[in-house]
Amino acid sequence: MPPRAGSAAPASLTKLAPASTAEQFPEDASEDAGAGVDSPAEVRTGTVSTAQHGERLDKVLVALAPEFSRSHLQHLLELGHVQVDAAAGGAASRRMRAGQAVQIELVPTDESRAYRPQALPLVVLYEDDDLLVIDKPAGLVVHPAPGNWSGTLLNGLLARHPGAAALPRAGIVHRLDKDTSGVMMVGKTLPAVTALVRDIAARHVHRSYLALAHGLPTAEAFTVEAPIGRDPSVRVRMAVVGGGKPARTDVAVLANGEGVCALRCTLHTGRTHQIRVHLAHRGHPLVADALYGGKPALGMARQALHATHLELAHPVSRAPLAFDCPPPADFAQAWQRVCG
Repeated sequence: MPPRAGSAAPASLTKLAPASTAEQFPEDASEDAGAGVDSPAEVRTGTVSTAQHGERLDKVLVALAPEFSRSHLQHLLELGHVQVDAAAGGAASRRMRAGQAVQIELVPTDESRAYRPQALPLVVLYEDDDLLVIDKPAGLVVHPAPGNWSGTLLNGLLARHPGAAALPRAGIVHRLDKDTSGVMMVGKTLPAVTALVRDIAARHVHRSYLALAHGLPTAEAFTVEAPIGRDPSVRVRMAVVGGGKPARTDVAVLANGEGVCALRCTLHTGRTHQIRVHLAHRGHPLVADALYGGKPALGMARQALHATHLELAHPVSRAPLAFDCPPPADFAQAWQRVCG
């Protein structure tokens, strides 16, 4: 979390200088991804008290900046943002002596940096005062997470309209995986977000996907109805597991060719990685989906999944809406090779 302005030093530490706190997220911080706009970080200083003599440096830092986690303060120490007696702080386990001067530059956490506006080139399929529908490109992360703290759809939404900052997740009501392309909806007002979330939960929103998967299914259509939860052996994956959340995917086989099948998948639920998990569970992992056993093929270097169709009632007017989104070039070329 960002430092709290004006927070007082703990009683066990003598504060030498007042904090110099600046706004970390100015209102006009709408910049292109990668262009840093950080305001100067707060620099906090203090001296090691008699009671702290012999304590580890990281423990002294926690006393000086208790609003930050110890792990974040250790990270700042490793990056050179801590000084002891005007020299590099050294190791977190360093034992301190009474009277030593400690200085730390309270650089914001990666997570706190994430929720800032960044102008992104979004392909808009529909927009009004309540609803935004976009064509998400493969490679765009929807929501900030470790390893992707900037350049996400959320950052782009914060830059696109001021009201996004007051909405949960900037209005994002469902997600597409980073390497999945296609149609995606976003609420622009709180009533719209609330209505969309309710409609998704009630299964009134209909979504279908195009997929290229390995193998040749024996049936022209099949349904996978199997619970999905965290893979107990590989935590970054999901899996079909007992006790998981109910999940159903309807699959239509459209064509076969070059050892790959072209599929249309319709979601009845919206579990994390649902189509990827269900198809892999049936022995048909997506082309180029390395996480679930897929191999590159047909020129595809990312998972071969595209959100192609979306139907919903407008969250405010309740007028029926439908959107079809053609796949991008890499997917379209691979699809053509299978379907002819």
